[in-house]
Amino acid sequence: MHRRVLPRLLKMARISLNPPPTLSFRIANWFMRRKFGTDLDPFRAMGHNMKVAMAYGKLEQSVVKWRSLDVKLQNLADFATVTKIGCPWCLDFGYWIMHTQGVARDKIEAVPKWRTSKLFSPLERLVMEYAEAMTETPPTVSDELVNKLREHLDEGQLVELTMVVCVENVRSRFNSALGIAGQGFKDRCEIPQRSAGPSRVGKVA
Repeated sequence: MHRRVLPRLLKMARISLNPPPTLSFRIANWFMRRKFGTDLDPFRAMGHNMKVAMAYGKLEQSVVKWRSLDVKLQNLADFATVTKIGCPWCLDFGYWIMHTQGVARDKIEAVPKWRTSKLFSPLERLVMEYAEAMTETPPTVSDELVNKLREHLDEGQLVELTMVVCVENVRSRFNSALGIAGQGFKDRCEIPQRSAGPSRVGKVA
């Protein structure tokens, strides 16, 4: 009974997800719910400090307008960063985002093993290598890696890629530090299994 609720109960966030219901929080949360179909736990955590929440929200609104770099490369950079950090919420949400933007399921699930997977192009591999190198502490980006990227990207695209990885580090580290768990976004991507019905052998439809 209540099986779908148990995972969320077992892993509690380190901060209350019920911030003061100020007018600005309620308005912003309404827009979040309308866009994503549910409250977003990272925003609920940030709601304890609406100046932080609103400043961060403006950044995110700007990020979605960055389009000098192909969106699928952005997504791979994001997800490689998330995988490196291991943020449960971002893994869950990122999987859903990539799925809704047309990235094949097997390609999404191959990101953690991109070095041995045959599903990625040379540029996609470079983008994920760059994301991982940037996310190391300290970063391990080399001149050689940047030079290889510059064979495919102009300087504006390289700047955008770099900032995409930086923003994902902010997301993932904030959520990880506060113990924010996944919210079941990946479940929306699952294909419901059909219940076994009576045999149709020999029956013409």
